[in-house]
Amino acid sequence: MEVKKNPNLEIGRNSSIYFAIGLNLMLFLSWQALEYRTYDKEEVDIEIVEMEGEIEEEIPIVTMNTPPPPPPPPPAAISESVEIVDDAVEIEETIIESTEVDQSDAIEERIVDVGDVVVDEIEEDVQVAFAVIEDVPVFPGCEGLSKQATKDCFQKKILAHVTSNFEYPQAALDLGIQGRVSVIFVIDKTGYITGIRSRGPDQILQKEAERIIGKLPKMQPGKQRGKPVKVAYAVPIFFKYDGG
Repeated sequence: MEVKKNPNLEIGRNSSIYFAIGLNLMLFLSWQALEYRTYDKEEVDIEIVEMEGEIEEEIPIVTMNTPPPPPPPPPAAISESVEIVDDAVEIEETIIESTEVDQSDAIEERIVDVGDVVVDEIEEDVQVAFAVIEDVPVFPGCEGLSKQATKDCFQKKILAHVTSNFEYPQAALDLGIQGRVSVIFVIDKTGYITGIRSRGPDQILQKEAERIIGKLPKMQPGKQRGKPVKVAYAVPIFFKYDGG
């Protein structure tokens, strides 16, 4: 048996229209709910304010009798005598010549001969170490030897001088001071001993070492390229006692 549908009674035919209407209605209600405003109610006391008119007092105008200012003093008498001063003074004009040079000025040519130039020789104060000096200083008693023999003789004479003049300071013995003192001195261009310096464990030993070197005799100065020069020399001196 077939089921017959009546097209006039079909409900689902207009369902989309009903859905759109319902959706718009819900959106409108939601918007109204969001836009709804509420206010806090406050109790306001309304009272009667009484205003009283201000009374303005009139201030009387008082006129004061002020005396007039004193008249200005009369102007002092002006002397109309005019003295004529003779200011006609003769001024001597100073002529300033220009120092500028232009192309019209001739340049004097001068030929300088080499013989006209005078060169002053400057003596250099050169100091050379004992190890590299060409001609070592000659200690008294080492004359007439070769360069190497003169050098060896110099060192032996220095050692003999230190040994013969050595004295252990009593103050250093009492304090138990001992050690090595390095002494540096310079034999100048004239052969004298200068520039004595020392370094050691104590001032007492340093002074004694400088005293020993200061007693060195005058020597023949060392030479570099045939000219006398200063020669630096260093010698160690050992201070040591048996009880140490």
